Amino acid sequence: METGMNRKRSRSKRANSNVGVEKDKEKEKSKGVSNVPNEVETESSSHEPSFKKDVDEEIPSLTAELSEEEEGEYSSESGRSTPELSPDDFEDADDEEEFEEIDAGYSSDSSTEDVAPGLYESPYDENLYINYDIDGKKITRPATPAALDSLIASIDKDKGWTGIVDPMTGKPVNLTTEELGLLKRLAQSEIPDENFDPYPDYDDFFTNTVRETPLSSAPEPKRRFAPSKHEQKRILQLAYAIRKGRILTSEQRAERERESQSNYADHDLWADDDQATVNQRKLDYAPAPKLPPPSHEESYNPPEEYLKQSSDFPKKYKSLRVVPAYSNLIKEKFERCLDLYLAPRVRRTKLNIDPESLLPKLPTPSELRPFPTRCTNVFIGHKGRVRCLSVHVSGNWLASGGDDGVLRIWEVMTGRCVWKCSLDSFGNAHNIDSDEDAVNESLSHSTKSSIIQSLAWGPLSDSPVLAVAVDETVYFITPPIFSDEQIEASKELFTSAPYQESSAIWRRGAKQSLQLHGGIVHATVSTPSSIKSLSWHRRGDYLATSSPTSSSQAVLIHQLSRGASQSPFSKSKGSVQAVTFHPTMPYLLVATQRYVRIYNLVKQELVKTLLTGVKWVSSLSVHSSGDHVIIGSYDKRLCWFDLDFSSKPYKNLRYHSRALRDVSYHPSLPLFCSGSDDGDVQVFHGRVYSDLLANPLIVPLKILRNHKVVDNVGVLSTCWHPKEAWLFSAGAGGEIRMWT
Repeated sequence: METGMNRKRSRSKRANSNVGVEKDKEKEKSKGVSNVPNEVETESSSHEPSFKKDVDEEIPSLTAELSEEEEGEYSSESGRSTPELSPDDFEDADDEEEFEEIDAGYSSDSSTEDVAPGLYESPYDENLYINYDIDGKKITRPATPAALDSLIASIDKDKGWTGIVDPMTGKPVNLTTEELGLLKRLAQSEIPDENFDPYPDYDDFFTNTVRETPLSSAPEPKRRFAPSKHEQKRILQLAYAIRKGRILTSEQRAERERESQSNYADHDLWADDDQATVNQRKLDYAPAPKLPPPSHEESYNPPEEYLKQSSDFPKKYKSLRVVPAYSNLIKEKFERCLDLYLAPRVRRTKLNIDPESLLPKLPTPSELRPFPTRCTNVFIGHKGRVRCLSVHVSGNWLASGGDDGVLRIWEVMTGRCVWKCSLDSFGNAHNIDSDEDAVNESLSHSTKSSIIQSLAWGPLSDSPVLAVAVDETVYFITPPIFSDEQIEASKELFTSAPYQESSAIWRRGAKQSLQLHGGIVHATVSTPSSIKSLSWHRRGDYLATSSPTSSSQAVLIHQLSRGASQSPFSKSKGSVQAVTFHPTMPYLLVATQRYVRIYNLVKQELVKTLLTGVKWVSSLSVHSSGDHVIIGSYDKRLCWFDLDFSSKPYKNLRYHSRALRDVSYHPSLPLFCSGSDDGDVQVFHGRVYSDLLANPLIVPLKILRNHKVVDNVGVLSTCWHPKEAWLFSAGAGGEIRMWT
């Protein structure tokens, strides 16, 4: 029933719509108004839709069955009557047509679609007209352009061309600049509105303007300043519960869990109690090492000059495909199997250690000032190598000597040579009781220039005495640059009594030999062999000399007040290279080629032997505290010894590229240096501590260059200023440099 009623309703609606169209036409004819030309009307009428004829045939008496109400309306307008129709008339039709049920979905409603102004949507796609205008006139379909016109239109594109044709108007659809920009932003996943700013500048409305008055004038409540009574009460309750044991802390809970686990743990009766033995039984599998990758040492087609005369190896082949199988393959595989079977493999645990943590944290050189950094003065005057330097205790005078046999005294501040004299050998040694005229005559006739091997100022500032070693002779000289009081005080060191016979020959200084130069020679000491080094005792009454070429008198100790010399050793153990007194103890340090021996002069016994580990010791220096010693060697090493720690070197420094000639400590500052044949002088910071548990701090500071290297010989002597951080160095180039 419902489907039949729907069909009847659809038929009645179509019928009513057709009747309304015919009434409109009759009205226009009755009024005599025609807005469309006859030609257009006849043309359009000839193409009327065919479904109207079907409706007229299906409902023959449609006009006769109109209702009276509708007849009144139409009659009032057009002046003619219309018959009334009822739904029963459609039920009796014999030739009624079956239609499918219409599903009124969203697409059936065209009210939301945009239609061009003056047009209405029409279902007549195949007709010549597309729709009716607002006056009810037919709108013909525009002509479809030919293929050639479409091609030309696609080439000559207008601004906003899209290539889309509007089916309602038949015209191409053009987009505006705003629409193109919108499509471009949508394709790039951007915000459609170009004027929209997704990240505007934050405007803090609360602090951007200064408020003269507070936002709220209400005073702060007292509860914000007073401690909370409720929290205090709750804290007291929790503390009381913890003391009573009702609340457990995290440590107490962990302890209870461990106790419960130990009480209820499942024990294996047959297990071994020692877990270490169980772990030992487990095999620690180590993977086999990989085979080495193939190399390119051998070639199947080497050049002729690389082929050996032997027929077995190598051989040459024309191409790679004719190379036979490797003959030693089975042998190598068998040896590898033996290695895997018999050779033990151990899994090595890698230590993840930061390399920087292994290096000591040293302070920067800028924190360790002062130390010499640049050359401020050059003393020029010697001819040949300058072998020795010494600074007076006052720090104002510098003495130097070299291969030219000339002793020079320099003023430190100006670099001016204030005094010089040429020292010649005495030839044959004479006793002090012999005729002085004969001695003076021998001195005056001596023309042989000797090399000054070593020199040293005495430690007493009021009695300036300079000891100079020339070949086998030691001169005790006071240059004429001091005051008369100092000269007289220096004379008092040497008694006028006859000198005693000893290991060396003592003589009074010649009166005429150095008078032309103005110098005073207090005494001379002749030894059996050539002297290499000198060392003063801290009291200024003893002088030690070393002679490498002598065996029985390699070390001699000379006493100025008695005018006597003694040899503490009947026979030296090795070639003595250097000798020095201990600054605080009655010790004597003797350096041989490979060892440094420390002797107690009071007890006359050996205290310690330092094992240097070098091949040839070249120089020796003792720290002012007496607990540390440094040595230089010809095998480019500097060794630091801590006498309280061990007999072996505490540090081995190897920074020079050639042999070390001289090393020296600063008398008062934590500095020491080393001079080498590479022409460099390296300055180090060496701080020692009174705490025996603290190790010395050694920091490299500066490398001082500019010394000439002549015949593979560079720096020969170094000397520190007694008070300032100034360094003097002399080399084979014949010049002395002052570094500050």
